[in-house]
Amino acid sequence: MATVELPRMGGPKVGGPARFAPKEKPKHGRQTARRLFSLFMEFRGGVFVAMVLTTLSAGVGVIIPLFVGKVFDLFSLTARTVDTRRLCGLLSALVVLHLANWISSRQSALIVLKISQHLVHRLRQAFFAKMQHLPVIYYDTHSRGDTMSRLTSDVDMISLTIAQSATQLSASLFTLLFSLIAMASLNLTLTLCVLGSVPLVVILTRIIAKRSAKNFLGQQRSLGAIGGIIEEHIQQLTMVKAFGKEQDVLDRFDQENQKLKTYGTKAQIHSGFMMPMMNVINNLTFSVIAIVGGLLSAQSLVSIGVVVSFLSYAKHFASPLNQVAGLFNTIQSALAGAERVFEVLDADEEEPDTKDAVAAQTLSGEVTFQHVCFSYDGKRKILHDISFHVQPGAHVALVGETGSGKTTIVNLISRAYDCDSGSVLIDGEDIRRYRREDLHKNISVVLQDTCLFTGTIADNIRYAKPEATMDEVRAAAELAHADAFITMLPEGYETVIQGNADRLSEGQRQQLAIARAALRPSSLLILDEATSSVDTRTEKEIQHAMIGLMEHRTTFLIAHRLSTIRDADWIFVIDGGRIVQQGTHASLLVAPGRYRSMVLSQSGVKEP
Repeated sequence: MATVELPRMGGPKVGGPARFAPKEKPKHGRQTARRLFSLFMEFRGGVFVAMVLTTLSAGVGVIIPLFVGKVFDLFSLTARTVDTRRLCGLLSALVVLHLANWISSRQSALIVLKISQHLVHRLRQAFFAKMQHLPVIYYDTHSRGDTMSRLTSDVDMISLTIAQSATQLSASLFTLLFSLIAMASLNLTLTLCVLGSVPLVVILTRIIAKRSAKNFLGQQRSLGAIGGIIEEHIQQLTMVKAFGKEQDVLDRFDQENQKLKTYGTKAQIHSGFMMPMMNVINNLTFSVIAIVGGLLSAQSLVSIGVVVSFLSYAKHFASPLNQVAGLFNTIQSALAGAERVFEVLDADEEEPDTKDAVAAQTLSGEVTFQHVCFSYDGKRKILHDISFHVQPGAHVALVGETGSGKTTIVNLISRAYDCDSGSVLIDGEDIRRYRREDLHKNISVVLQDTCLFTGTIADNIRYAKPEATMDEVRAAAELAHADAFITMLPEGYETVIQGNADRLSEGQRQQLAIARAALRPSSLLILDEATSSVDTRTEKEIQHAMIGLMEHRTTFLIAHRLSTIRDADWIFVIDGGRIVQQGTHASLLVAPGRYRSMVLSQSGVKEP
């Protein structure tokens, strides 16, 4: 049979490049802003109190220039006199007003700060909960570093924006409104002079916003890409050093870091134009008011106090615009980050249990594939019309070349993925009809790439069965021949390991994974190269001990070593996503075909 050359079939590579192109503009800026606002309004009680205090602060701030103007009107330059009593009263009132303004603005800021932390706590919780419900294929096609960046820096950016912007923006609106009313009541001519600055501010803001928005989004996405490089490098540091690829990693990091610097520089330069230009507009407005007010005062059309009040109002009117300009880059970054967070929150989750899902506390382990086809991308098929039937308690070996589709088959059994067509049955029921939680409780898995968690060794073994007693944990460890090295550790079973960063050998880590699987009383056992990282002697010991582990369990073994599969009840030979041979070791060995060729190749014997 001719060899079929196919691309990798074990699933898409985990930890690939960042999903987003850095130059892509935000697609839903306004929609993202509205969504953030709706989340903020979930705390409407606190928001209402904060808005009342903000309104009070803005109102008091607008009244202050009126009192300042009245103070100046108390001085008579011609009579060289001043009403001391009224002066003291006005100064006392100014002190009270400033104090009230400070207290109300301070309390409003504290309330919004608390609300922002509650909101971000809820958002981060929802994000992490969403990660638990995303299908495995999502993590196969998205950089882990980019996902981590969304959960950390992007969410933090949202928090920073809410805390800084919410009160300032609301205060700015009220200040603008109240200042406009107060100025209009004093003098319409000077009011028009102040309003002349508004079109200049609007035009300036639109120009800068258009130029800098894409750079802020590029900055956030470059941060995500850098996070992916760092996470990948830390995880694979040993391999990087083994192949002497440190410089390649540095070059790759430098390339992405250069992108980040470019986007960040452009974003800050464009947004940095805002404040200097705003100061120019403010100074121009201040000068116009001083000149026009001086001319009107010279003609006795307005008092000196009114001109002084208007000069204060010019600052009050410009201050909100300056605050918005100062927050501009923060708001742009937050919207870019929020859009990336919402993209994850809106991602399709794994298919939920049906309303009439079947409860399955205990399954016998009968497995049937009926014309199953599967592809990871919906285009290129990985499995082609796979059909077989396995009796409860049978031991089945899947053999074939790397990338033939062996792991994909067992991933369909554990429902890491769902097949495109056909059906996978356990005990005669389509696995999509079972409650996912019940299905997983009936399956134990030992993978080639072991995964340990930060905690004690006992906790890692007990991960499969949290309520297990210490005697059960030891029994499982003895079954996996892990008890010997565990007892030699400083704290024995209470030795704390740091997940995948611990110094345990790969073989010891695999023994712990086998012990974890042994502890769960499941009817199905999946062993994907479960002894690939242990030496020959330990492998024989584990294989002997695993006879008890596999007893009364339907077992699927994936292995390349002949010693691991020769005692299987049935062997499926997979090639190009198809079952090309099946039978026992003895029957397949005498029949010409791929299995015989594989066995003879491992034995160093040439095909006659």
